[in-house]
Amino acid sequence: MFHRLTSFQRLALATTAITYVLILVGGLVRASGAGLGCPDWPRCFGGWVPPMSAADLPPQFDPSQFNPALMWTEYLNRLLGVTVGFFILATVISAWRHHRREPRILWTSIAAVLLTGFQGWLGGRVVAAELAAWIVTVHMIVALVIVQMLLYVTVAAMTGRDVRRAEALAPADPTLRTSATAQAVALRTSLMALVVLTLIQIGLGTQVRGAVDAALDAGTPRASALATVGAIDYLHRDAAIVVLVGAILLVAWLLKGPPKGGRPITLIRWSYAVLGLAVVQVGLGILMAYISLLPAAQVLHLTLASLLLGAETVLFLLSRRETT
Repeated sequence: MFHRLTSFQRLALATTAITYVLILVGGLVRASGAGLGCPDWPRCFGGWVPPMSAADLPPQFDPSQFNPALMWTEYLNRLLGVTVGFFILATVISAWRHHRREPRILWTSIAAVLLTGFQGWLGGRVVAAELAAWIVTVHMIVALVIVQMLLYVTVAAMTGRDVRRAEALAPADPTLRTSATAQAVALRTSLMALVVLTLIQIGLGTQVRGAVDAALDAGTPRASALATVGAIDYLHRDAAIVVLVGAILLVAWLLKGPPKGGRPITLIRWSYAVLGLAVVQVGLGILMAYISLLPAAQVLHLTLASLLLGAETVLFLLSRRETT
């Protein structure tokens, strides 16, 4: 898989990486309380460039809303979002130049840039709704779907040769081929279920975070805020345990391998990454639930969740190619 990268592969990797950085920065924005640092959208306090002081505010804005640290945090987050949009647009242009005869790459890239435009509009709705938990959750899910599309494009561009290799190495015996196909289908189905469950778990986590923020805004001490959330928090915890168990079973399955011959080593390595991220994620969740809801831990929790989903997605995509 790791042959010399083409210009498109490098661009696709860079676009995926900077999109992950945007998710990290978005977590920082929320943890710092800067989500309404710019109370309007797409401008910031009525201008394309933020005001330098409260004295420069247009008359329709209350000077009490002006907080330079929060304003610049949110404004830089928006600039990064625009940068990501340009990266995704560049990926589409490059896909047209180099992969126009590969619909799975070209059309997924186009879908990603269209969804990015929708995500920008949705960001405006988040501000208009004053960070309502449900729309923040939708905003987060859409961001993760965009990343998954970019991962699909990247893996598809980098593993075309591996598909042909897997086909060449497929068992010649019809019985063994049928058995291998059945196991491959079962593996891919299990991985897809794990991806969907993790996406739901992240959505539940975003809802928990919204409920915690509401409790803090109401004056609840940070140490007691999580206890006010209720059923959604318990669902979030249960889903995390199921994801962890699924990751453990996945590693065990891949290590066991088919009766004659083991699984491709690439799949095993990625399954280790999934398990490692799941273990750390659950451990961090326990830390926040029983010790402290530190903002830094909340940002790390979200970042690891997005990386876990990404690792599961890559593993699923690779399984489609290396077990074909």
